[in-house]
Amino acid sequence: MLKTDGLCKKFKKRVVLDHVDLELNFGNIYGFTGANGSGKSVFFKIICGFLKADSGTVSLDGKVIGKDMDFLPELGVLIEKPGFIENYTQFENLKYLAQIKGIINDEDIKAALELVGLNPANHDKVKNFSLGMRQRLAIAQAIMENQKIIILDEPFNGLDKQGTEQIKHLLMDLKSPDRLILLTSHISGDIEELSDFIFEFTAGKIVPVHL
Repeated sequence: MLKTDGLCKKFKKRVVLDHVDLELNFGNIYGFTGANGSGKSVFFKIICGFLKADSGTVSLDGKVIGKDMDFLPELGVLIEKPGFIENYTQFENLKYLAQIKGIINDEDIKAALELVGLNPANHDKVKNFSLGMRQRLAIAQAIMENQKIIILDEPFNGLDKQGTEQIKHLLMDLKSPDRLILLTSHISGDIEELSDFIFEFTAGKIVPVHL
């Protein structure tokens, strides 16, 4: 279980998170909605361990992020604009990232590219990629190591209708009892279609939305 207790965060006088308590169980897809600036990306950064909360805790199976571990383990994440080495190919970018842990091989990387609808034989530099291709590549890096926690902030940005449907099917295929998937989208229909549970960010709180 991924759990937040009394999570608070503010920037100057603006309260972004106000004593947020959540319990997120593996085996589910959780969708988060809210207006731009409502705190979705901030919340994701905090639970990943990328940003420190002002108070409160984030824990995974009782182990506190920032105390018992620096970051969530086995994490695949896409938050805000994906960053890549522009003069590398798609494969070279993923290979570079894969070398950090060294748990997957070249064939695994190519398989991840295929899963998101990219051609592994494409040797173009990423600087020539469209927004949609960059988005697909970012999703590939979030799933290529069979990560158990997948956090995707606006994963459908830049994707056409066909691409959106392809990624939806991928996420449903990835859903399993030992995996936790969190995602946001400004398109409520996408969230409703994919999510087992939906939460809305409003006035610093995260409240459940009844399906």
